[in-house]
Amino acid sequence: MIVRQEKFARTLVEFLEVAITMIVFLKGFYPSAAFERRRYMNVVVQRARHPELRDYIHSAASGLLPFIQKGLVERVAVIFFSSDNVPVERFIFKLTINLSSAASVEENQLEFALRSFLVKLSVANPLVKPLPPNCRWEVTAYLRSLPDVGSSKEGELWIPTDTKQWMKPPVITPVKSLNSEPLCLQLYLEHPSLSETQPCQAL
Repeated sequence: MIVRQEKFARTLVEFLEVAITMIVFLKGFYPSAAFERRRYMNVVVQRARHPELRDYIHSAASGLLPFIQKGLVERVAVIFFSSDNVPVERFIFKLTINLSSAASVEENQLEFALRSFLVKLSVANPLVKPLPPNCRWEVTAYLRSLPDVGSSKEGELWIPTDTKQWMKPPVITPVKSLNSEPLCLQLYLEHPSLSETQPCQAL
């Protein structure tokens, strides 16, 4: 059972790494030549050619593994910021994982479910908006509770974010959802409200 739980968590982390790469490619943040086509879960996906970009995405995704294994991860976001550090678009993966029932799920069942998200991302271009000049992006994880700093290696690696937040509820665009045991996964886009003014700082 433990082996299957670990495999489940690792497969989910691999999926997030591929999905994050596809999102960055989709946004056109880098030239298309910075990516190469690969096949993952029998879906044509994008892989970063540049070692630093590839390593950043890999580190961000693989760093989630211990938190996913403990059921701490609530959301994983790919956030695009304007030049004044205000979020202009967020891709949100909302997770609810029941690892205790992961042992009953066959690997091909999990891959089939996750594959549908990759297929949806590959045709999601009409949902996104153009990026402003001089923007940047980052991967942010939102945890249900913070690890006890100093009591674990994971806690020592945790870095709080000072990302600015919108003052008004965002406009949400659903992309894809999965509701079944052991994984409930939602992928959606967040954009600032049309009436949004200056954002407030995160607490």
